[in-house]
Amino acid sequence: MSAPLHTAADTAWFADNAEAYDLGTADADRLVPELGRRGLFRIGVPQALGGAGGGIYDGVEAIAAIAEASLTAAFVFWGQRTFIEYLLQSPNAALRERWLPALLAGEFAGATGLSNAMKFLSGIESLQIGARPQDGGWRLDGRLPWVTNLRKAGFIAAAAVARADTDAPMVVAITGDHAGITRSADLDLVALRGSNTAAIDIQGADVGPEHVLHEDARRFCPALRPAFLALQLGMSIGLARIALRTAAAQGQGTHRILLPRVAEASAELEGLAASLRDGLAGRRFEADPAALFRIRLRLAEIVQTALGLELDASGGRAYLRDHGRGFARRWVEGAFIPVITPSLTQLQGELDRHAAAGTA
Repeated sequence: MSAPLHTAADTAWFADNAEAYDLGTADADRLVPELGRRGLFRIGVPQALGGAGGGIYDGVEAIAAIAEASLTAAFVFWGQRTFIEYLLQSPNAALRERWLPALLAGEFAGATGLSNAMKFLSGIESLQIGARPQDGGWRLDGRLPWVTNLRKAGFIAAAAVARADTDAPMVVAITGDHAGITRSADLDLVALRGSNTAAIDIQGADVGPEHVLHEDARRFCPALRPAFLALQLGMSIGLARIALRTAAAQGQGTHRILLPRVAEASAELEGLAASLRDGLAGRRFEADPAALFRIRLRLAEIVQTALGLELDASGGRAYLRDHGRGFARRWVEGAFIPVITPSLTQLQGELDRHAAAGTA
């Protein structure tokens, strides 16, 4: 059995600190330990490996619950939980045994780092890190311009690298204290500023087989893509849920005319969540990634609809800071949903290619 979020106490701290983390005025390094001590990173991880059991969709719902309180915390949660999934699916048992306990406990930060790889596999961009053979290992050079959960107290991040000695790119794990690895200052984001989002510069960093998550990114990344995207969708589900619930609560008097639209959007949202759950359980998205892409696209549209309904139901009060701080934060958070990798534009281009090939 999984360990769901079952009390308001699980999310209250994140709600109380949501604005500070959105603005970047709180200690960003505290988020991972706070998530970890609640056992959230263990959800959907096999009990034999230190987890709480359950499946990947249990992790989606946990991220959604945190997203209702704070999208910044949910963004960090996604980064950590996704890197944990990389370890779970990696054939490198020694790497998993070394890092998994600290990551599950929230004692160390894990960063996905594979956005570039996902774009590479779709033909959108080239790999940004190169690897040259060096003394039984490889020497890395390149840059990852946007990585979340690069905790200043220490992090481990995944990166896909193009090897000079073979056509098969590989996926490696690099740490912040690795020689040749430099973390930039935090990116100057519009929102979610407490998410420890920065760039990684790599100059002459040596790695060996012990750092390899998988020797073939073209096999590893497609296998990971359902979990990568599904966990990410927890952010959209949670943000839409809190906006629609607020709209329903505010829909009084003249605003009651909005309630049927709120109910319709809520029903479609939960239907998409159920389709995501069933698709993961049946492993549909491995053979039919386009189905997952379409869920992602529609959920992003529902987030915008939900936020619009919350604004309409609240009326002018939403524009008063004392009344509408939660709404104002969610409104800006919602602008992130369409652009998080893979962006809606990238996914639509991928669906167009599937359609042209007759596989959509």
